[in-house]
Amino acid sequence: MPVEFLGIAATNEGSEVTARSGPSFDKDYTLRLARAHEEYGWDRILFAYGSGSPDPSPAAAYIAARTEKIQILVAHRPNVSYPTFAAKTFATLDRISDGRLAVHFITGGNDHEQQREGDFLTKDERYARTREAIQIIKKAWTSHEPFDHEGAHYRFRDFVSDTFPVQLPHPPVSFGGSSPAAYAAGGAEADIYCLWGEPLAQTAEQIESVRAAAKAAGRTDTPRIQVAFRPIIAPTEELAWEKAHATLARIKARKAGSPLSRRHPVTNPQNAGSQRLLAAAAQGERHDRALWTPTAAETGGAGNSTALVGTPETVAQALLDYYDLGVDILSARGYDLLDDAIDFGRHVIPIVREEVAKRDAERAAA
Repeated sequence: MPVEFLGIAATNEGSEVTARSGPSFDKDYTLRLARAHEEYGWDRILFAYGSGSPDPSPAAAYIAARTEKIQILVAHRPNVSYPTFAAKTFATLDRISDGRLAVHFITGGNDHEQQREGDFLTKDERYARTREAIQIIKKAWTSHEPFDHEGAHYRFRDFVSDTFPVQLPHPPVSFGGSSPAAYAAGGAEADIYCLWGEPLAQTAEQIESVRAAAKAAGRTDTPRIQVAFRPIIAPTEELAWEKAHATLARIKARKAGSPLSRRHPVTNPQNAGSQRLLAAAAQGERHDRALWTPTAAETGGAGNSTALVGTPETVAQALLDYYDLGVDILSARGYDLLDDAIDFGRHVIPIVREEVAKRDAERAAA
């Protein structure tokens, strides 16, 4: 099966190791980072969402109008806009990008962060709302006749859009989460199901949970699986591990100077995904071929936070281990965003693509 690579469309150079030096939306940096991904073989970049961060949709429109090939994944929290409005926004973005859009639906794993924008539902209620919102948005993308909706979270009459996506039947729907409520919602509605980088055995368990949820929802297909990592690469294994420990020291220094993020608590996270990353870290620092957990432990399992450490060949082989589990979208983001995107694209992506092509040829021959 084909493999895809997802990078980050950060709007400034700040990260867990570097405080940003300018505005939260640095147009020049955002464009340079996007073009670097496009030039060095990445397939898609993610515009993330935070309660105080730049709005991902206009940022994505800015990049879409200034790039040619790179695909765009826009994160969206259903609590911030009504589904009919969101459907038009994303259909317009798909038009601006000539069919390069996907939408990542975030239910929200932290009550405090959700409440910053007026969302006081419980987590399970949020998952039910996300599922309902996705259903409405899909229908708005595809229905050329007016329709009504009477649901638990949304109610309207006689809506029909005059703005439709380029992609048929609609742009891909991406979804993440590691709780039973997440599996049920994403298994039913997602085209792509997103996981964070856990050890191989636990990843296999999650993939099976997603597939079981899709089957329980009556689907005959299953979502594609995406897994996310923080690669730390160097020309030799020794240098890679020196870089890994230096990166961890930089995270600690950055954390001592100011909070890493207002979105995520460093201790006792509410969301199941972060709890799973911290559990993996508690089991040991190193897992499988190259997975390293101290970066997750130091940040409270905040989002994509487990590392793959080694030479480009080692990291590529580690990614292929996940590919062999059924993962066909590999998400990667370094700590020095621009330089690491270039290095990963130059040195790791070609190895993985070549090996995947060999595997596909062998399967076809068999």
